[in-house]
Amino acid sequence: MSIRLDLVFSAIADPTRRAILAMLLEDDMAVTDVAEPFAVSLAAISKHLGVLSSAGLISQEKRGRVKWCKLEPDALREASTWMQAFGQMDAIDLDAFEAFLDQQLGT
Repeated sequence: MSIRLDLVFSAIADPTRRAILAMLLEDDMAVTDVAEPFAVSLAAISKHLGVLSSAGLISQEKRGRVKWCKLEPDALREASTWMQAFGQMDAIDLDAFEAFLDQQLGT
């Protein structure tokens, strides 16, 4: 699971890829439609889509002569579950912890 999480977090670290994922929340899109709002080449968008696909965040399917992209939310669900585990820990009050240690150690 850690390799998959590494791929997911690496993929979503880039703002262009996050924007692409947000666009795909609405509906499946053709690659050319995905590329339209960005001021980069179609080849650059294709590379971003490849990273997202390798991470399992999207799938790509050819319909006729058009390549379509579809969001695959399960990969994000795994990452979300992993991150939620950290949210269950209470924040540590370092001043109280220091006072406790002083009391226990008699300093």
